[in-house]
Amino acid sequence: MPILGIIASQMTGHLASLAYDSIATTTLSSTTATITFSSIPATYTHLQIRLIGRCNRTIEASDAVLMRFNSDTSSNYSYHGLYGDGSSAGSYAGASSTFSIIMDCTAAGAAASIFAAGVCDILDYANTNKYKTVRSLHGFDRNGAGTMQLASSNWRNTNAITSIDLTPANGSFVQYTSAALYGVKGA
Repeated sequence: MPILGIIASQMTGHLASLAYDSIATTTLSSTTATITFSSIPATYTHLQIRLIGRCNRTIEASDAVLMRFNSDTSSNYSYHGLYGDGSSAGSYAGASSTFSIIMDCTAAGAAASIFAAGVCDILDYANTNKYKTVRSLHGFDRNGAGTMQLASSNWRNTNAITSIDLTPANGSFVQYTSAALYGVKGA
C-alpha cells in the first residue's frame, strides 16, 4: 500500500503534515460481504481509510461502497459526489439515507484484475459535540478509460465513532481487496 500512502499524503491537505498510526489492516483471502473495523480507540483527531477494492457485482463495471458507523442503519446519512472520466462528468447525491457512499469499486464488468483505489478521511470522529464529516478521493480504470470521483458525506449523530462497516451495494468484496484504517494525530 505504499502508493496509497503517497496519494493520501498529497490529497488530504492539512492532514498531510500530521502523523498517521496504523490501527488495523485487512486483506481478504475470500469473497466477503462486509469489512468491519471495530473497537476503534478515541485517541486520535481524525481517521483515514485506504481501500483497494473489487466487488463481484455482475454485468456492471463498478459498485458503490457503502459506509455505516456504529451499526447505525437509521436515516442519519447524507452524501454527494462528483465524477469524471475525461470526456464526461456527473454528480450524485442522497439525503436522509441509511448509509453514505464513500467510493466505487470495480466489479465483474470491468477488466479482470483491475481494482479501484480510494482514500477516505473521517474528520473529528471522536468529537461528541458535532456531526461527523467524511471526504474521499477514489478512482479506477474502466476498461482503458479512467474514472475519478470526489465524494463527501455526513453522519448526523454526535456519538464517537467506534466501528465502521464497509459494504458493496450490490455484491461482496472479492479476494485480495485490502482495507487499512489509520488514526491521524492532531498537531
